[in-house]
Amino acid sequence: MPSPIHSRRRFLSLAAGAALLAPLARLSAAEKEPDRKPVSDGSTKPFAPTDLGPLGYRPVVTLNGATLPWKMVDGAKVFHLVAEPVTHEFAPGLVAECWGYNGRVHGPTIEAVEGDRVRIYVTNRLTAPTSVHWHGVLLPSGMDGVGGVSQKAIQPGETFLYEFTLKQHGTLMYHSHHDEMTQMQLGMMGMFIIHPKNPTQPPPDRDFAIMLSEWKVEVGARRPDPNEMTDFNVFTMNGRSFPGTAPLLVKKGDRVRIRIGNLSTMSHHAIHLHGYYFKVVATDGGEIPLAGQWPETTVHMPTGSTRTVEFIANEPGDWVMHCHMLHHVMTQMGHTFGNMIGIETEGLNDIMRKLVPGYMTMGESGMGDMALMGMKVPPNSLPMVGGPGQFDYITMGGMFTIVKVRDELPADGSDPGWYKSPPGTLAEPATDEALKRDGIAVAALSAHLEASIGGPVELCDPNGKSPVVAKAGSPANLRVKLSMH
Repeated sequence: MPSPIHSRRRFLSLAAGAALLAPLARLSAAEKEPDRKPVSDGSTKPFAPTDLGPLGYRPVVTLNGATLPWKMVDGAKVFHLVAEPVTHEFAPGLVAECWGYNGRVHGPTIEAVEGDRVRIYVTNRLTAPTSVHWHGVLLPSGMDGVGGVSQKAIQPGETFLYEFTLKQHGTLMYHSHHDEMTQMQLGMMGMFIIHPKNPTQPPPDRDFAIMLSEWKVEVGARRPDPNEMTDFNVFTMNGRSFPGTAPLLVKKGDRVRIRIGNLSTMSHHAIHLHGYYFKVVATDGGEIPLAGQWPETTVHMPTGSTRTVEFIANEPGDWVMHCHMLHHVMTQMGHTFGNMIGIETEGLNDIMRKLVPGYMTMGESGMGDMALMGMKVPPNSLPMVGGPGQFDYITMGGMFTIVKVRDELPADGSDPGWYKSPPGTLAEPATDEALKRDGIAVAALSAHLEASIGGPVELCDPNGKSPVVAKAGSPANLRVKLSMH
């Protein structure tokens, strides 16, 4: 007779397996999804109709995304959202089978004006019921879009109509509100921008919208795991991970507005912009009065919220913008191996290869060179991949992009390329003359390091020549290499 402990363990194991059957069954059924759309490849498609006269606002640019088209019918703006399976590219090399709207992940941005009457048709082409919640929008309860509470769920093949008058302006969102864990983690969300009817100031010169999200995509898998609750490994801006994120192109002197929404499943994000400070001017609750706005270089983004920031682009350059929660700028980062930092690994490869052919020790000096090693990776994966930069490989990925500020931008809206720093404004190896002028003793530093670590310190020529022992008068453009024996 099995012990009570063993019986309990078996019961828990069976219960856990049963709990997984429903979502797994849904995903198995999803493999038979009909009429799959082409790959959502990150192209940017704004919508600014020219046959309706002045819009009264400057259209928002959703980088790597689209704006949902609309038409006027009897005084109302009519939109049509289609919930459907989407084959989505997070970045070159990583494609997944997701759910989205109108052939995109994330769904296209809805853009309207305070006071508009909007009619939004939602057609369900999924294999599961769904609904759409208008996150932060003030509307009648029956239009709120919560399946089972404010409406029946939209069954596969059905089309529902949501109709309401916009009573506010601001940066809001929309997302599925039926089986939320599954549907939102598969990509069913988008931005909802409402422009003011009577603006109190001119529109910004550049108006960008960015949706933040997180995913669990196992290395080599083709389907995000919607059952994940803690261990996410793909982090995106508008559904894209760097190097798949489009840069924000800005002309010097422009007033720039960036609207950021966060519908990540569990994570907050700390979005940091280099080279500038900005003011936080609005939340999804509305505009912040001028006296209450505050300067920041990093805006905290709680999940389920939006923040709008503004700044004047007065300094040209390539300025990175990224999440400062550092694992959020790594893609499919592994964390199940031991910490190798500072460990002497000489000879370890030879020993291990007798047991594991092709073994290569990694991580003893960090992970920054991983992408340059040329190692084969599993199909459909981006393990710890960044992208090529102007000077070196960029060792960040994920929730990372670049704000490119230029005196002039290409007329066709194309990427202007890398910024060329004027003479005297680029960090470069220090010269002997500069070190001597400012009393920086490299040899003395090496001696101090040697005493600190109890081992010899070598100076290595960055051009690849043999290391030399540190001594007075060593070339100033040598980098330090620590050797411990």
